[in-house]
Amino acid sequence: MTARVLDGTAIAREIRDEIARDTAELIRQGKTPGLAVVLVGEDPASQVYVKAKGQACREAGMHSETIRLPATTSEAELLATVDRLNQDPRIHGFLVQLPLPKHIDSERVLLRVAPAKDVDGFHPMNVGKLSVGDRTAFRPATPFGVQQMLVRSGIETKGAHAVIVGRSNIVGKPMASLFLLDGPGGNATVTVCHSRSRDLPAITRSADILVVAIGKARFVTRDMVQAGAVVVDVGINRVADATHPKGYVIVGDVDYGPVSEVAGAITPVPGGVGKMTIAMLLMNTLQAARNQ
Repeated sequence: MTARVLDGTAIAREIRDEIARDTAELIRQGKTPGLAVVLVGEDPASQVYVKAKGQACREAGMHSETIRLPATTSEAELLATVDRLNQDPRIHGFLVQLPLPKHIDSERVLLRVAPAKDVDGFHPMNVGKLSVGDRTAFRPATPFGVQQMLVRSGIETKGAHAVIVGRSNIVGKPMASLFLLDGPGGNATVTVCHSRSRDLPAITRSADILVVAIGKARFVTRDMVQAGAVVVDVGINRVADATHPKGYVIVGDVDYGPVSEVAGAITPVPGGVGKMTIAMLLMNTLQAARNQ
C-alpha cells in the first residue's frame, strides 16, 4: 500500500483564496480586517513565521502590522503593547509570538489579550467556549487546520477512533475538543496519549486517524500504525544531515517513508499541516472582523 498524500499546500491555497474573496467583500462594506503580530527578540524560527504571516495577510487584502520589540523588553512594556492593541480599532485580531524571553511570564501576557481579538485561540475564555461547543470560539490555528484538511480531503471522522499523540495546550487538547464537536470534522471517539501512556504502540495501532504532535523527530514508526490509517504529522524538527547543502533536513514526528507504505493517507513535512496554520489564522482574523 502507498499512502495518499494530503497536500496541505493546495488545501491552504484554496482556503486563502476563499478568505481573499470574503475580505474583499468586507472591504466593500467599509471594514478592512486587521491582524497584528508582536515579536519579542530575534528567535530565527519565529522571525520566519512572522514574515510569512505578514505576507499572507497582504495577499488576502488584510491590514497587517508587525511589532518588533527587543529581547530586553520588560514584561510591563509588553503588557502595555498588548493593552494598546486591545484598544486599536484597526486591529481586529492579534497574537504575541511564542516563545517569549524567559524573564516574561507568557501566561500573564496571553491572559491580557482581549478574548474578542485572541485569534490564536489561547485565552481561557476561548478554550472554554471551544470545549463546550460554542461556535463563536476562536479555534487554535494548527488543530483547526488539521480538521479542515481532513474535511476538505473527504476523510470521515464520524465514528472514527482518533488518537492524538501529545497533550499540549496548543495542539493536543484543542484537537481533542474539535474531534468531539458535533459536525463536520467531529463526532469522533478520541484518545489522547502522552509521555506517561502505557503501551503507546498498542494505542496508536488502534487509530483510524492518528494525529502526532509530540515534538520528537520520526517518533512514530511503521509498526505503530495500522494498515489504512490516516496519519497527520504536526511535527517540525531540524535534523542534522551532512549530505544536504544546508547541513540539515526538516522532518516530522512520523517516520514518513516507512509509515507511508502502510497508511491509507498521510501528511508530508514540509508541505502538510504547517501550510494550513497560517490559512486558519487568517480565517480567525476574518471572523474577528465580522464580529467586531
